[in-house]
Amino acid sequence: MILKGGFSKPPFLFLYSMKTSNAKRNIVLGILFFLPVAFLLMLYPAKHNYEPLNVVNENVSDIENFYSDKTETILLKDHITVLGFLGKSPLSKSIAASNLKELVYDKFKGFKKFQIVIVIPEGTEEEIKELKKEINTYEDLKFWHYTFGTEGEIKMLYNGLISKATLDDELSTDDVFIIDKDLNQRGRIDGRDEKEVEANEPSFSVYSYNTIEVAEIKNMMSDDMRILFTEYRQKRKGKFDDSDTRRKNDLKQTDE
Repeated sequence: MILKGGFSKPPFLFLYSMKTSNAKRNIVLGILFFLPVAFLLMLYPAKHNYEPLNVVNENVSDIENFYSDKTETILLKDHITVLGFLGKSPLSKSIAASNLKELVYDKFKGFKKFQIVIVIPEGTEEEIKELKKEINTYEDLKFWHYTFGTEGEIKMLYNGLISKATLDDELSTDDVFIIDKDLNQRGRIDGRDEKEVEANEPSFSVYSYNTIEVAEIKNMMSDDMRILFTEYRQKRKGKFDDSDTRRKNDLKQTDE
């Protein structure tokens, strides 16, 4: 090999340079290939730990005494339900209903046993037909149900829930509730996020979710729904170990 100035580079130096270059390239390629693999191997044995969505209230009343505009009987039991109250003038709550449809129903309608149940007073059937035209758009909301009851039945159902909001004179509220398959009301005993905890801000509980507050539905409620679906998916696979189960296992080991 001829260098500048007319000097020749000895063959062995040229070969050494080639080998060094190839070795460096192989090392870089090896690092790029094995680093992601090593990272995945480190993650593999680790369990996905998360805080399950808190049970904030038990023994929520079912709605077997309510009737629906569908042929099948609508029940809360054995379903993951978002429960809402649109009151005597459901059309006036169209914004709340639209937010619920776009930010919750459209996101979770593919999950097993998911449903949205809207409770309204008897006599609002015609308004519900108009509301359906407004929010159903191009699809049949097969997991979205309207159930009708008397004023007394609606108040009794609502009074069995824990909420910071009150049911108004129209029997409506902008808040919706998450009810699990065992008729437990779910929420957060401590609703603070990580930044609020680090800042030592006062704790607060979350019992319901305001459908007018888009950020609350889009972020907090969506996260809570995903956590609940993850819990039931792990229960089906036998991988979920809640505090009650751990406590029973600890007692069993102590007895042994």
